[in-house]
Amino acid sequence: MALETEAKNPSAATKATTAATAAKAKENNNTVSGKKNLNPNQQNQNLVNGNGTAADGAAAKKKGKKNRNKSPPEPAAESVETALSNGHAEKTAAEGDAGPESADSNANVAADGGDKPEEAVAPGDGQAETEDIDLDALHDVSITVNISSPGADNLLVQLSSMELVQEIHQLLMDREETCHRTCFSLQLDNVTLDHFAELKTIEHLEQGSTIKVVEEPYTMREARIHVRHVRDLLKNLDPADAYNGIDCNSLTYLNTITQGDLLDKKKTRPDSVDCTPPEYVTPGVFEPPLLPLHPNVKNAKGPQALKVLTTSAWNPPPGPRKLHGDLMYLYVVTMEDKRFHISACSKGFYINQSTDDTFNPKPENPSHLSHSLIDLLSHISPSFRRAFQTIQKRRTMRHAFERVATPYQVYQWASPVLEHTVDAIRAEDAFSSKLGYEEHIPGQTRDWNEELQTTRELPRKTLPERLLRERAIFKVHGDFVTAATRGAMAVIDGNVLAINPGEDSKMQMFIWNNIFFSLGFDVRDHYKELGGDAAAFVAPRYDLHGVRVYNAVDIEGLYTLGTVVIDYRGYRVTAQSIIPGILEREQEQSVVYGSIDFGKTVLSHPKYLDLLRQAGKHLKILPHAVLNERDEPVELCSSVECKGIIGNDGRHYILDLLRTFPPDVNFLKLQDVQLSKELVDMGFPIEHRHKLCCLRQELLEAFIEDRYVSFIRIAAVHLQQLNATKHSEKSDEEKPVPALEAADKEAKENGAEKPKEAAEENKEEKKEQPTAGTTKSAEAMVNAIREAQSNVATSNEVQAAEVVKRACAAVGSLKEKEFDFRFNPDVFSPGIRHVDGEEGTCSSLAKQKVLVQDAAEFLVVKQIPAFIKEHLAHASPPIDGQSLTESLHSHGINVRYLGKVIKLLGQMPRMDYLYRIAILELIVRATKHIYYTYMQNTEPLHLSAAISHFLNCLLTNGPVNPAVSSEEAHKKRGNGGKHNKHKSSKSGKGQQQQQQQSTGGNQNGNSSGNGSSASVTSDWTLVTPRSLWQQIRREAKAYWDWDLDCDSMESATNKFGILRISLLRAFCLKVGIQVLLREYNFESKHKPTFGSDDIVNVFPVVKHISPRATDAYNFYTTGQAKIQQGMFKEGYELISEALNLLNNVFGAMHQENGSCLRMLARLSYLLGDAQDALAIQQRAVIMSERVNGIDHPSTILEYTHLSLYSFANGHVGMSLKLLYRARYLMVLICGEDHPEVALIDSNISLILHALGEYELSLRFIEHALKLNLKYFGNRAMHVAVSYHLMARTQSCMGDFRSALNNEKETYSIYKSQLGEKHEKTRDSAECLRLLTQQAVLLQRKMNDIYSNGKLTTDLPPIHITPPSMGSVLDMLNTINGILFVQISQKDIVKVRSEIEKHFKANNAENEVNDAIKSIVAAANNNGDIEGEAPKENAAATGRQLSNGEEAPAASS
Repeated sequence: MALETEAKNPSAATKATTAATAAKAKENNNTVSGKKNLNPNQQNQNLVNGNGTAADGAAAKKKGKKNRNKSPPEPAAESVETALSNGHAEKTAAEGDAGPESADSNANVAADGGDKPEEAVAPGDGQAETEDIDLDALHDVSITVNISSPGADNLLVQLSSMELVQEIHQLLMDREETCHRTCFSLQLDNVTLDHFAELKTIEHLEQGSTIKVVEEPYTMREARIHVRHVRDLLKNLDPADAYNGIDCNSLTYLNTITQGDLLDKKKTRPDSVDCTPPEYVTPGVFEPPLLPLHPNVKNAKGPQALKVLTTSAWNPPPGPRKLHGDLMYLYVVTMEDKRFHISACSKGFYINQSTDDTFNPKPENPSHLSHSLIDLLSHISPSFRRAFQTIQKRRTMRHAFERVATPYQVYQWASPVLEHTVDAIRAEDAFSSKLGYEEHIPGQTRDWNEELQTTRELPRKTLPERLLRERAIFKVHGDFVTAATRGAMAVIDGNVLAINPGEDSKMQMFIWNNIFFSLGFDVRDHYKELGGDAAAFVAPRYDLHGVRVYNAVDIEGLYTLGTVVIDYRGYRVTAQSIIPGILEREQEQSVVYGSIDFGKTVLSHPKYLDLLRQAGKHLKILPHAVLNERDEPVELCSSVECKGIIGNDGRHYILDLLRTFPPDVNFLKLQDVQLSKELVDMGFPIEHRHKLCCLRQELLEAFIEDRYVSFIRIAAVHLQQLNATKHSEKSDEEKPVPALEAADKEAKENGAEKPKEAAEENKEEKKEQPTAGTTKSAEAMVNAIREAQSNVATSNEVQAAEVVKRACAAVGSLKEKEFDFRFNPDVFSPGIRHVDGEEGTCSSLAKQKVLVQDAAEFLVVKQIPAFIKEHLAHASPPIDGQSLTESLHSHGINVRYLGKVIKLLGQMPRMDYLYRIAILELIVRATKHIYYTYMQNTEPLHLSAAISHFLNCLLTNGPVNPAVSSEEAHKKRGNGGKHNKHKSSKSGKGQQQQQQQSTGGNQNGNSSGNGSSASVTSDWTLVTPRSLWQQIRREAKAYWDWDLDCDSMESATNKFGILRISLLRAFCLKVGIQVLLREYNFESKHKPTFGSDDIVNVFPVVKHISPRATDAYNFYTTGQAKIQQGMFKEGYELISEALNLLNNVFGAMHQENGSCLRMLARLSYLLGDAQDALAIQQRAVIMSERVNGIDHPSTILEYTHLSLYSFANGHVGMSLKLLYRARYLMVLICGEDHPEVALIDSNISLILHALGEYELSLRFIEHALKLNLKYFGNRAMHVAVSYHLMARTQSCMGDFRSALNNEKETYSIYKSQLGEKHEKTRDSAECLRLLTQQAVLLQRKMNDIYSNGKLTTDLPPIHITPPSMGSVLDMLNTINGILFVQISQKDIVKVRSEIEKHFKANNAENEVNDAIKSIVAAANNNGDIEGEAPKENAAATGRQLSNGEEAPAASS
């Protein structure tokens, strides 16, 4: 899961606490989420337990308790479509007050869950004991009630006594037969029930009670909510909101591709399957088409029920009518083209006699008043009635996950032409400054800062408290991101008045909806020394990083601002919550800690020092002293720029965290720093645009861990020498102890220098990702340590201390006598005067500088090679630039090192695909820099023309005449006019270069206009493909020090094999462009590829922090550890529990829930429950499409898994369709030349083979073989399997000779890799024998024909048996790395227990335990096949299951 682990605390889930939390979670599980509704005739998709029956995994333990997950309530009465797990949404209790405390109605967790303090329960029996307490303590019973509503049949609903009355409301608003009601109350025995009461508190409510639905009179607000609800029901199926990126809607196509719900399908007979792949899926496709990306665009909308439904222009009712009870007027045009004006009064809705130009509010004759608008419309329009029923049917058939809103908006980069309809509600939303939900909260705007900080202050002692706190944090954060994005767009679109309107437009600041916005320009030369606008542009992003890490550390009493960074239309906007009181006073007066002038004046504050010291422990920040303007030393625990401000609310805020981590000296030209020769040879230091480059937190952690391993190794060696000296003092000459020699020798074998030299040289850091080699030395090391420690007691203390001292010196520790690595972020900052301590202590400047330099060197010398080495196995290869970036970041490598990474990749033919992806990413990023400048110089009038022109220059060589039409030309003003207020100065350089090139004659021959008009207004028209690519080359050289020798798209395609459509996709996603969904002809010679109509929209690109779910994360990692040990059942239960907690914190939809689902599906499959696996994986696919995007790499992965499970369930045709979809997306994103494509092709080939489509099957397997040979070399297991599959297919086609040759290849690989005796080698030999027999038979018959010249006898037919489905499934499992084996973990357990014995004594040395754990992890990794051996067989155990990042336990 992509949850960032807390800084330096890898063993977050140690056994004792896990047992305790597991016990706790079990206890409170029911409290928080143990309820479920069984609505008859509705698919109650229970989120965790696949198919609604709670009969599996953890749920069964709760003695049949139904286990339903709550999602955080959505505070929107109108949006009933936040239908939850079983189509029943919750609305917030936010009416009372805006505070987040009340904002969570179902958080009234009963404390009778027995919140025992978390004492560590003994891991073994803790679980069992709490199980019983849990069941007795919780009075969570399910009751069945009848609900009778006017005009509908009685409903039987099963509810849980913990639910709120309000949830029945939401349930009814979502049910097909009652969804048209919004304004009603629920009554039991004529007593109205309180909205927020739990069912168990209601008197007289027992099994079989009848609750009556009573229609209530409307108020103005209720009438508006009702109209909004009706409109939402009518446009429910319309994907327009998803394409326009509003209301957190997004697309999912799984059910389009499988033509309905997979789980309802009957098993297909193999002969009834149409399996010919579409043209664009067969191997050899060059440019994949764009249209299949969005299948089913035509009939996605569903039938139209009304032409127009809008508020009438006669609103609001005049005084006399108000006194008659009129609330509002509506205007409707039906499909029969009749026009109606409708009045809403407290009793309901009726048609009045107004027309478009006369106002007559009297009811029509005969009058028909109905409480529900839908009843009224059905009465006046038969076509409305029919269409509404169809919409309802389709709406209730959709999967629950298709209807819930996503936590953050996902934008589509391609969109079909959307019909623009009349919709007054949409218009009202757009122009009101409300944020959609505000009408529920008194006092209109929200105080974001107060909400963000109060949620952080919630208690967090027990599990329910933490869940409540994390849910509140997540909810408020999500709303804040939505509001900030909306505000930033309003700011750039010129819709917000600046707070300093008199100043230059770039210096303006804005406040909207209680959020502060500033633009990413260098205001008042603040960053002049650091790189001007370039520094001002990246500062917000670094600041966001700082906010993220301080939030993750989560120190009580230390507050950060809500921060969101938005890139929109070429501008970078920072949105921040506002510190109370900061606007009333000058910044100078309010800062009590840090410096506002980069260190000339510095302040400190004892409370801040205390708080920051706690955080610094986690973040490895060294407290240091600097001199202020009066030459007095001032102590700091952060960088100088970090400012502390005490708000009017008394909270201690920190801001400007852009230098939280130490600087990256490889990108700074500094006088007093001499880099090592190795780095100088590689071209460092490279002077970067700005001086804010920092090292990443992941790098510092890797660096410290690496030094730690060296430290242990050296200490062990020295201790052994000591003991050796001791022993040999008796004899005259000293003999080194054998164990030491062994360790030495091991170390040599592994390429680490001899430990003794290491001590002198201070250069040894050889700890790659643990490989088979290192485990031996790791064991030797452990032995050495063990031996050393047993002897320490005997040797005297002085010597032991001496050993530690020498080891510290060797690894460069800051303290002399203990292992201490912390960094001073200010050590190279200009203009800061440090207080230098004496040589060799913590406060010695020289030492601090060396440490920062070493870390930067470690990045280049160790981490980049480690990154490449890890990807050599192709275990989870990056698919696009985004996954490449994530992978680099997880190794602590910044993207500015991309050029160096590409240089290394270029020398390795087996990394060809990664080389291509890296170059594509580099081109996209370079182009982004140019594009932002370009956009800032474009008038709003010409945005679509300018963007399409830019894309033409980037992607085509055809004609690019910038089309400035005559109507636009006469709109031009001489100067940039008011529209272009944020004119950029950054564009300076780029433009002059363009001007020089372009004035030499417009290359297209049609010089646009006369020179004068083209001066300011249309400098974008001067860009040509040639000038743009020259700029891209300059940018690549300047920023990444990499020579891109392409001067056009064509040369890039020929040279690197980059697909234009992949570049288009990557670029649109990177900068937020939405293009029209159509086929683009990039080769077009006569007219430009992109016209201005092809640019549909521009979207913001939003960066923010993602709040975490800590308990869920701990469960998840423990579950992974269990799986690693082959304990699938326990793993399954822990991960179900994690999913439960995630649903509690994040609601039903979230990326992390998706990773959990994928893991659960895989485990179900491994445990032999293919049906359950299918149900869970289906949800994982829909979730990935909705949350990550329909063409995101993890979506492709989910599709391939789903196809395997659907094959196992007998849906053969479906599994092919899913694979075709995965392959199409794969090729669209990165082309055919990729190791993952080989896997998909092998799968497709196998299934086609099973269906008897041998020719097709052969095409796919040949392609897979070609790729496997390229990426795995000709002796790899993958290749052997490919040869074997080819032989199988060819033998079925009767081509025995080729089959024989291929099977021989398989045999030789197995024999060389596994030996004669191995079962696989024997199978292959058997296969060869059969093939030879068949070939001989065939040859005989041929000879018979030749000798007699004609067929004398009827030949007996050659016997070819088509494969059974079972054998195909086995083969599929093999390819996809699923082996149903549970290998004994004896060796690993042995190592582990021994180590634990030896380190019991050393509790203080927590760190040692961590180091040992990492050593053991290395041993684990190369133990036998773990619970499942990813991909194919033990030799290829490429991926640990707990591969932390994107793909937990999935070998795609």
